[in-house]
Amino acid sequence: MQEGDLLSEEVVYELFSFIFWTLTIISLIKYASIVLKADDEGEGGTVALYSLLCRNAKVGLLPCDSTNEVMLYEERSCSKMKTDSRARRAIEKHKICHYLILFLALFGSCMTIGDAVLTPALSVYSASSGVQRSLTDILDDIYASSPNTQQSVTKALKRYVPVPSACVILVGLFMLQNCGTRKIGIMFAPIIAVWLLFAAAVGTYNIFYWDVKIICKISPIYIYKFIKNIDLTRWRLLGSVILCVAGGPSTFTTAMWLTLQDVRYCCFPGSEAMFADLGHFSKKSIKITFICLIYPLLLLCYAGQAAYMSKNLIAPEFNHLSQSIPRGCRHLFIVLSLLSSAVGSQATITACFSIINQCLALNCFPRVKVIHTSKTIHGQIYIPDVNWLLMIFSLTVVLAFRDLVKIGNATGLAIICGMLVTTSLMSLIIALYWEKNLMVSACFLVCFGFLEVAYLSACLLQFHKGAWYLVVLLVVSMTIMLSWHYGTVKKYEFDLQNKVPTEWLIDISPGLGISRVPGIGFIYTDIVAGIPAFFSHFITNLPAFHQVLILVSFKYIPVPYVPESERYLIGRIGPKDYKIYRCIVRSGYCDHIRDTGDFEENIIRSIGEFISIEQNDIESMVSPDETMIVVGNSGLDGNALVALDEVESCMVNNESQISPVDETLESSSGGNKRKKVRFMLPENSPKMQVSVRKELLELIEARESGSAYFLGQSHLVVRGGSNYLKRFLIMVYRFSEKNCRESPVALKIPHAALVEVGMVCTI
Repeated sequence: MQEGDLLSEEVVYELFSFIFWTLTIISLIKYASIVLKADDEGEGGTVALYSLLCRNAKVGLLPCDSTNEVMLYEERSCSKMKTDSRARRAIEKHKICHYLILFLALFGSCMTIGDAVLTPALSVYSASSGVQRSLTDILDDIYASSPNTQQSVTKALKRYVPVPSACVILVGLFMLQNCGTRKIGIMFAPIIAVWLLFAAAVGTYNIFYWDVKIICKISPIYIYKFIKNIDLTRWRLLGSVILCVAGGPSTFTTAMWLTLQDVRYCCFPGSEAMFADLGHFSKKSIKITFICLIYPLLLLCYAGQAAYMSKNLIAPEFNHLSQSIPRGCRHLFIVLSLLSSAVGSQATITACFSIINQCLALNCFPRVKVIHTSKTIHGQIYIPDVNWLLMIFSLTVVLAFRDLVKIGNATGLAIICGMLVTTSLMSLIIALYWEKNLMVSACFLVCFGFLEVAYLSACLLQFHKGAWYLVVLLVVSMTIMLSWHYGTVKKYEFDLQNKVPTEWLIDISPGLGISRVPGIGFIYTDIVAGIPAFFSHFITNLPAFHQVLILVSFKYIPVPYVPESERYLIGRIGPKDYKIYRCIVRSGYCDHIRDTGDFEENIIRSIGEFISIEQNDIESMVSPDETMIVVGNSGLDGNALVALDEVESCMVNNESQISPVDETLESSSGGNKRKKVRFMLPENSPKMQVSVRKELLELIEARESGSAYFLGQSHLVVRGGSNYLKRFLIMVYRFSEKNCRESPVALKIPHAALVEVGMVCTI
């Protein structure tokens, strides 16, 4: 069958039926009705599904998974006991299942990144092509009497207008990201609303003007006819139909109609990125917007274009939505499509930010700076480094391909691969988290998986026509993720193997004549038991440490957020006279506690609370191994340290109850001065024991003497005789670590107080 044979009225009906049922089954039923229910406390995406599986089945491979103190919150977060099924036991028993689930989560994340590169390029370039066609129509009228001039002008416009204008719009789109999702939504919400209503109105006009019976063509009979006459050429068309469920609608950046070559490329941002965008918008708002607004309006738009094309079987390059617009409204349509194309790409970009932010917490992506753009919605974030990389790759796609078909083929492959990953993980969620019958899980996997595999096979037939670029993006992003995860795990294993017991620090102090200097020493380490090797190396060569020593460990657990009252675990190392404490800071994969300037004050306050409750209520606050105490919400009635702002408010109501110890201290961090919080000790507190008051005073004095921060800088070195794969992964890890734009502990530490201790890790 020749390509021209496809240009028949019957084929248009068959493709329209495919688009209707694909949009209904995948976007409406699968995502809006089922997948959105599997959110992880408001967060969506493949990483959120992975975290749900880690909490409800022992499939985690992250370093913190084996730490009882850290996972204590996770156990309490599960409100009901999960039944011990055969499927659960089989998955938990076989390690290969754990690796496969992690690989699926990372693979889905890579597809989201690829979608964030390709969808902006596709949508903006298609709208820019519409600008070129609009200018061509205007100049055709001007040079109607001169065919030669008309032809040369048309060629010049086709060559010089679409690509430069697309590049300018893409640069403007990505430069706008630092404004945040809310501000962008406020700016462009009217445009999107007008665009959707305009597209639906044009669709309705085309239905009544060209073919009012097009509504009846949604019958599955036309799908049967298409499959009945299937061949390789027809099968390839399905690879482009999947674009009708691309991207993700949201409250503000809801949807757009990508004005591509023909009905095969009608699409809007929906489905996969809709799920990943849960952190930016509420589940209810996304669901209502899609079901009540996006879905019916887009069907009207699709039906209208199909009606127009069924009666205007012209050359494929001119089968464009703009051709079906009444001539008087065509230029308005081009302007709206140009603006909405930029806004429509916003959904995939924000979804990419959310996924990378989650991967950062799971140590599966190099450290990058994350900026919160909203004080009320935690999930609205902006990642500058990732934003500029996406812009560069999108510009590369437009400049290199200059072909909507090739870009569309790559985008379709990214979308369908992401959908397959979500379907696979959702089948596990249904069985292990929702605890439904295995038949329900299998039906979900088979029903949706069969449809998506069919589309995947069609997309792979277009591999040589642009889809290969997605594989390049996949290889690059997956290599970075896997190498970073591998290097992080190996470094953590090295720290575990080379740690020294806490007794070593206590026993060696008198023997080496270790002196205690005034102040507080913060030791940042990944391990939560023992003394890190880099600090023992430091003590051996320089036998001195601070009056108060605090070992701080950051541990992420597979939940989105950890409340303040559950965040800090405090314990004591050795006798009280040594004043050595351990602080484990637990956070979810969407928390950013390190970005706050008062993080050090929170630790001091938590240790003060620990000292106060250690002898009073330890049984109810202690963790299972009776070594750590959860602090943050104990209700001590003024028996702990009180911050300066609390002192001021207290003095207004009750004069002279609390006396300051010293005046406010200031320190410099990166050239910007910041005030340290002053801690006070309650004067009139009959419940406070003398030993507790003494220890709190010593903590305050150490705080006023200054703080030093010890960081271990481990350099991975591959052992001789290691295989090539191991060498390659470590090489990529070292390159990524060297070029990270964010420090290992982003706590705004003053450079003058920072002590970095280098260690060579041979693996």
